[in-house]
Amino acid sequence: MPKAKVNGVEVEFESGMTVLQVAELAGEEIPRFCYHERLSIAGNCRMCLVEVKPGPPKPQASCALPAADGQEIVTNSAMVEKARKGVMEFLLINHPLDCPICDQGGECDLQDQAMGYGRDATRYAENKRAVEEKYMGPLIKTAMTRCIQCTRCVRFVTEVAGVSEIGLISRGEDVEITTYLDQAVVSELSANVIDLCPVGALTSKPYAFNARSWELTKTQSVDVMDALGSAIRVDARGPAVLRVLPRVNDAVNEEWISDKTRYACDGLSRQRLDRPMLRDGGRLRPASWTDAFGAVIERLRGAAPERVGVVAGDLQDAESMKAALDLFGGLGVTSLDCRQDGVVLGGAPRESWLFNSTLEGIEQADAILLVGTNPRLEAPVFNARLRRLWLAGKARIGVIGERADLTYDYDYLGGGPFGVAGLADSDSAFARAFKGAQRPAIILGQGALTRPDSAAVLAAVATLGAAIGVVREGWNGWNVLHTAAARVGGLDLGFVPRPGGKTAREMTAEGALDMLVLLGADEIDLSATDAFVVYLGTHGDAGAHRADVILPGAAYTEKNGLYVNTEGRVQRGERAVFPKGDAREDWAILRALAERLGVRLGYDTLDQLRERLFADHPTFGRIDFAPGSIPTKLDLSSLGVAGEVSPAPFASPVKAFHLTNPIARASVTMSECAALASGLKLAAE
Repeated sequence: MPKAKVNGVEVEFESGMTVLQVAELAGEEIPRFCYHERLSIAGNCRMCLVEVKPGPPKPQASCALPAADGQEIVTNSAMVEKARKGVMEFLLINHPLDCPICDQGGECDLQDQAMGYGRDATRYAENKRAVEEKYMGPLIKTAMTRCIQCTRCVRFVTEVAGVSEIGLISRGEDVEITTYLDQAVVSELSANVIDLCPVGALTSKPYAFNARSWELTKTQSVDVMDALGSAIRVDARGPAVLRVLPRVNDAVNEEWISDKTRYACDGLSRQRLDRPMLRDGGRLRPASWTDAFGAVIERLRGAAPERVGVVAGDLQDAESMKAALDLFGGLGVTSLDCRQDGVVLGGAPRESWLFNSTLEGIEQADAILLVGTNPRLEAPVFNARLRRLWLAGKARIGVIGERADLTYDYDYLGGGPFGVAGLADSDSAFARAFKGAQRPAIILGQGALTRPDSAAVLAAVATLGAAIGVVREGWNGWNVLHTAAARVGGLDLGFVPRPGGKTAREMTAEGALDMLVLLGADEIDLSATDAFVVYLGTHGDAGAHRADVILPGAAYTEKNGLYVNTEGRVQRGERAVFPKGDAREDWAILRALAERLGVRLGYDTLDQLRERLFADHPTFGRIDFAPGSIPTKLDLSSLGVAGEVSPAPFASPVKAFHLTNPIARASVTMSECAALASGLKLAAE
């Protein structure tokens, strides 16, 4: 390996690294504004100047200078110090210095580096340049006079998000960052530019003037807005969650999160269920926990176990589903289901419903077939990975399903199941690439698994996968992309109908049940059911509107819980604030109900519940482990049931990206984004 000296210390480095990266390998801190590890190199700000020998006797931008064997890099010489002070002085010439009223204050790179590398006075006495503010939609607040033209935002939306909605116009002193026609930035990842902006030119519009960073309690947790399990930080003050920010997790979300993950948090305080309620004379009225439990117990004791059903929603933690299984399973209830959308998965080997290549490992694939999924809407952060693969030319991508703008080119192979059946015998360019791939991968979406003929579709896709060899020695390319944060955890627990039990859709038919218990299930049609409905959840959404008894639960930021993402990775969600009003954690409500019924669950604390969970289902004890990282064999011939398929095209279950769950639907910010997206869609049509 090549070697270089950094301030006299010899360090080995990999070929292709820059001087900045080599200096950081040696433990030296290099200031920067425009450079970012996940974006292309621009070399705009010149803050990363260092002295390099051999080379010209002047400071050089280390971010854009390739490292070479035998170089001597000096980061602390008098020349470098003087050069950095000069650069900082120029950057501050037009900066308004309005730190006391800037939302970036306390978290500003310019503020920090001005203290560390700047001068104590300015020699510039001319008028400062002023720039008009730009409209970038309901999420991004602009103060463009602060902008130093580092172009991080431009490079992010172009390279990562895949939409050229922000750009640089004009030349010299007139250079401006803009959205060209003053249109909103509508990418599902747009608000990541707020984290990237080093100077406060782009800040959070919904969070504006709410709090300072040092006033907030910061809690590390995981996201539940989709099935990726993105690493997040929940910032709260008192009882209120004020913002959600990304954390770095290279294996899952890198350092990006979707706009829904970031901004749906205002829905946590709106339309909340904060006290038990009973339906009396057709209207819901507040009640005590004793009265609410009494009504539930009376109905439970009066109904036969085969006439009782339980449906778990998309945001449930593993502990609440485990408690529900122990309680209702112990009462003899066989109609239990976590698949409120009717997905056919469950009962087969665990690998049949996992993303086996892993989210990070999919970048090793050289041919990818998307079936019945629109990852841009269902998992936008994962879609950015696929775009990076396409940009690098490492994989050819084919789509069977909706013809949508995925931000990258793909081979369109048809809209429905017939495209799956014909691919094995096809001689198209994609078919040849798919058959000849060393690591082929199939990504099966919920649009193909929630149809009446889903069992036959699953069998057809599995047959294709077996013929292509997506599962082979050292590689498992069979992947299911889920949309619900609770789905894999529910399937791992076996939260599916027992022999003789009904599925979620069968439970809601007229006359099917006498009693229906909903654990935060709001995405299921309840218009036909005449059962007595008990709703344990957080928001006044569809389930609560139909409920006869409401038991207020805790949202994902209000409880400690385990969630399993689409690749089977078990992750911990941590409590940032306490539940609202009289609401309680879901598992605790079920345990209290069991005690009133005279049923002993065997645990009284969360730790005891987790001990039982780990003992009964050992996979939940392997925190942050992705099983697909150790490829296993999977018999694809056992999946699905061969049969006739409908020619109807696949359709993504996500129709409105911003309104997919009760928290998002209660969010004012998400409502504004949804209205904007809907208006743009109508204008395009």
